[in-house]
Amino acid sequence: MVTTGGNREAAEGPDLTEGMEKVKTLKQFPPYGSINGNPSGDTCPTCRGTGRIPRGHEDQLVAVIPCNDVRLRPRHTKLYVCLSMAACLLLCCLILFFFFPRSITLTPVSVLSVMVYFTPDTVEMEVTNLINITNENFVPVEIVEFSMQGLVSRVVVGKTKISNMTAIQSRSQKSNLLISCFICFSTYCKSSSIKIHTLFLELQMTMNISYLSHTEQLSLDTYEYIDCGTNSTIPHPVSR
Repeated sequence: MVTTGGNREAAEGPDLTEGMEKVKTLKQFPPYGSINGNPSGDTCPTCRGTGRIPRGHEDQLVAVIPCNDVRLRPRHTKLYVCLSMAACLLLCCLILFFFFPRSITLTPVSVLSVMVYFTPDTVEMEVTNLINITNENFVPVEIVEFSMQGLVSRVVVGKTKISNMTAIQSRSQKSNLLISCFICFSTYCKSSSIKIHTLFLELQMTMNISYLSHTEQLSLDTYEYIDCGTNSTIPHPVSR
């Protein structure tokens, strides 16, 4: 009997030890449902305590990943974030560089011609000027309207207005813009007692331009001299 009892204890010893180890292992995890219908804790939200996933609900599986899983700690995260921020910053700088509004200058170059027409009552003159427009932007600039008026001794003697003019391409200069202003004058130009009929003409120029979805106005005043007695005015530069 002693031998039999010893054999029984020896036979049951490994099973008992193995069962105790399983109990200790299971104590580390919360009881989350059971497949035998007697749950000792909360019901599993995925399998609803049955131990099986209902057919057609495979896309609702819940995966439990340990906190020390390497998938939760991707490598080179800081490097990727820094590279992404640098790329975004570079893109923003490029956009600001190419689309930032730059100056557009309006510069008078010279008086090309002065045509004098004598009538019984007045003297009419057609003054043609060469205008230079410089576009420093990386986008084309459209000239919406150009107006100019001539003044002699602060008295307006002629006006002109041009609409829907040509566009100026990006980073270019247009220097063949010809503007003519009609001036009407009588007393001084037709006086026979004065040998030199030189007028000191002031031109006030205004140009409306459109680019980058906004409108801008440029203005410029120039001074030039013309001979209203005859067609003797020769082309000459204009002073600002």
